[in-house]
Amino acid sequence: MISDEQLNAYRLSGEKVRVVRDGLKENDVRGIVVAWDDTHVLIRRPNRNVVKLDRNYIIQPSKEERIDPTTEVPEWGAESGNSDSLKEED
Repeated sequence: MISDEQLNAYRLSGEKVRVVRDGLKENDVRGIVVAWDDTHVLIRRPNRNVVKLDRNYIIQPSKEERIDPTTEVPEWGAESGNSDSLKEED
């Protein structure tokens, strides 16, 4: 989940962001951060519509290359396939 500090930086700068919801680029929401709470963020789209989205989606600057959530490995899951790390030491 994106931090309050990062959302505030996007809001204050007025920088356009991209909200990546799934593997399809067509489903991304682009706009500026307007407000947020513990679970949601409000994004104002270029057509002035405001969209309420979950904060667990990937939120990144619009000018950066799109992050594909289907190919990215989350930091916490990087070693989930390694069963050797679960062995007890004697």
